[in-house]
Amino acid sequence: MTSSELIMEGFELMLLGMGSVFVFLILLVAVTTGMSSFLSRFFPEALPAPKAPKRAKPTAGAAVDQETIAVIGAAIQQHRSRRG
Repeated sequence: MTSSELIMEGFELMLLGMGSVFVFLILLVAVTTGMSSFLSRFFPEALPAPKAPKRAKPTAGAAVDQETIAVIGAAIQQHRSRRG
């Protein structure tokens, strides 16, 4: 075999390989699209459940009991006494 014959044979093999991959990918896309349309036709998605109402967030001026304020104040004083 001459070098030009080897190059032509390699080119033919390349086209055959790339062509078979291309055909496989086209078939894969077609089958996937068909399967998707089949499933969406016979098994539609369920409607989403209604969302629960959101809880109201406490506002900045919400009442905080005096015990909580005292505990927070004591924690701040303890933290400041450690630093200094």
